[in-house]
Amino acid sequence: MAQEHDLDPAFPLHRGGKIEVRPAVRIRDPEGLALAYTPGVARVSQAIAADPELAYDYTWKSNTVLIVTDGTAVLGLGDIGPLAALPVMEGKSLLFKEFAGVDAVPICLDTTDVEEIIDTVLRIAPAYGGVNLEDISAPRCFEIERRLADSLDIPVFHDDQHGTAIVVLAALKNAALLTGRAEADLKVVISGAGAAGTAVASILVADGVRNVMVGDSRGILSPERGDLNDAKSNLLLATNPTGFHGSVEEALDGADVFIGVSGGTIAEDAVSRMADESIIFSLANPHPEIHPEVGGRHAAVVATGRSDFPNQINNVLAFPGIFRGAFDVRASKVTRSMNLAAAAAIAGVVGDDLAPDHIIPSPFDRRVGVTVAAAVAEAAREAGVARKGVE
Repeated sequence: MAQEHDLDPAFPLHRGGKIEVRPAVRIRDPEGLALAYTPGVARVSQAIAADPELAYDYTWKSNTVLIVTDGTAVLGLGDIGPLAALPVMEGKSLLFKEFAGVDAVPICLDTTDVEEIIDTVLRIAPAYGGVNLEDISAPRCFEIERRLADSLDIPVFHDDQHGTAIVVLAALKNAALLTGRAEADLKVVISGAGAAGTAVASILVADGVRNVMVGDSRGILSPERGDLNDAKSNLLLATNPTGFHGSVEEALDGADVFIGVSGGTIAEDAVSRMADESIIFSLANPHPEIHPEVGGRHAAVVATGRSDFPNQINNVLAFPGIFRGAFDVRASKVTRSMNLAAAAAIAGVVGDDLAPDHIIPSPFDRRVGVTVAAAVAEAAREAGVARKGVE
């Protein structure tokens, strides 16, 4: 079986894992050993016991994020469990280091119980400067993030929600600019009311988009729906201002923007009824809800979650810089204003290169991480959650 796997180029790259722990200092003699460990380390530990803030200066806490998953919503694979989720979490750790110099430790929990997940993270959180929640299914992910953020004095960030939302907003800002639209005037239809769809809708509304409709497999969330759980009921309070009741495809009549974060397929006939010069972000991976070739026949701008088409909506544009900026000012949390600042920063990197096939920068554009980090750090200061570099 191993030889068969090695015919796939992905497997050799992953053999033995993709990350490792390396020393930041070297021990070459007894004197060095005495400083790195006992008795020298005892003096550092005593100092931290007297002043816990010193842990940011004399341990890895200031630059290390804990990545937490239960393996219930991994990529487009779904509930594959914690062990099968580990290669993805290793990859996340690798991206943190490559794109922002942030160290990350993946923890795959063998439980799906909300209380057990929260309790476990709270117990091990003192060793880390932030928590990145990953691939935890909705609606549990909403409660887990909220309660951890309320209980901890370090940034807690669910990337499947907010990373996606930040990059979508950045892309939409540039797509609206390119097509001569004001954000406030957009009619936006979102297919998917899970973690990503909820966060996308929330950040668009926060940024001034007034007409956002969100749909699930049973249609647009509306007052007539009697099957909404608490998360969807709360989402409805901020969306669908016209009270539309019907399917996602019906909602596309005259819509300026379609954002797909659900999978499934949208019929071309429905796409053709969108507004002129429409905008399509079809982000299901590997099979977009609207194939780019179909979208290209009707829309002015098309984006996907895939790397083999232009305008890839990729979370790596956001999460490394978010944590880099938060760590740089020792932020106690990630606020909505920090997320909005990150989106504006990502959009701004495109600058004069804005074009229908370039509304979002490449993940390999090294300006992205530093620009996002600076914007997030400044937003943290303005929000009053920064503990470093504040007069």
